[in-house]
Amino acid sequence: MDRRKFLVTSGAALGASALATPALAQLRSAKVRIGYLHTLAVDSQLWLADHLGAFGRNGVDPEFKEFKTGLELFKAMSENGIDMLVTGAVISNFPARGQGKMFLVNSIEYATAQLWVREDMGVTQFADLRGKRVVTTAGTTAHVFLDNALRENKMSSADIDLASLPMADAVNAFIGGSYPAIALWVPFNIAVREKVPQAKKILDAGAFYPNAAIVGGWAASNAYYASNKPMLERIVRAWIEGNDMMLARANDALGILRSKYYTQVPERDLKEQFGAMRVFPTAVWRRLYSNGTITEWLQQVTDFFVRVAKIENPVPASQYFDPNVFLSVVKR
Repeated sequence: MDRRKFLVTSGAALGASALATPALAQLRSAKVRIGYLHTLAVDSQLWLADHLGAFGRNGVDPEFKEFKTGLELFKAMSENGIDMLVTGAVISNFPARGQGKMFLVNSIEYATAQLWVREDMGVTQFADLRGKRVVTTAGTTAHVFLDNALRENKMSSADIDLASLPMADAVNAFIGGSYPAIALWVPFNIAVREKVPQAKKILDAGAFYPNAAIVGGWAASNAYYASNKPMLERIVRAWIEGNDMMLARANDALGILRSKYYTQVPERDLKEQFGAMRVFPTAVWRRLYSNGTITEWLQQVTDFFVRVAKIENPVPASQYFDPNVFLSVVKR
């Protein structure tokens, strides 16, 4: 937590005073169907805003629905099962196919993606991966991170024997000795660390920050985005309240998240997830929106999906991501 003190001191006072506040008393509450992935880097601000009553104050009556994968989220949105969604790295995939408009960033998955290896199976450094079996879950944050790592080390997926499994299965296979290396995301590293003493982490996504970063966030369906810009602004206002609480009162925020929304997650696991992500004060987010940094980060991940998933005629991040929703709310 200590490494975030600079964020608190630089931004805790900004909060609501930096926003163009509407006449909240005149807002009529409107139902919004929101799909989400239940992992801290994705839904922490959402639940803190819910706890604070920020959605209601901003005229939003949210109906939340949990999904297990980003693919399921975007499928539901394309079938009009939800109006908007909040997800991880896949936010750079489907909008690039013309499915949805992104309007809000949650966090940077700074060190959530990690590469673990088994020294007892002959892998002690990155170069040892050449020709070895590596398991991950295709199309996820972990896969994007692995691709970045390979390219940074003058390698490609052709240089390894890459396998894809659902992450829980991938971790079990690594623990069982079927693979000498795994690209995973927090908190799956905890089971690896505890059950395979000879395993070690040799790299995480933080090695590529800030030149490259994996961000998650919110996207609305094309139709909802086109017709409901004021509602998107209300979502942003509510989200900011949750984000401000996470920065100014991190311990309280984590306590609330665990007691109300992550009741099955041990405290240490939740803290580990929090330590692997990065969130910023409103003013810092505003700078990253306005100077094009977020668009550049999104495009880098979209480029990965274009290469790996062979997306034809991809929509660039500069078109599927609209920073102006956030910037219209946060004036300075």
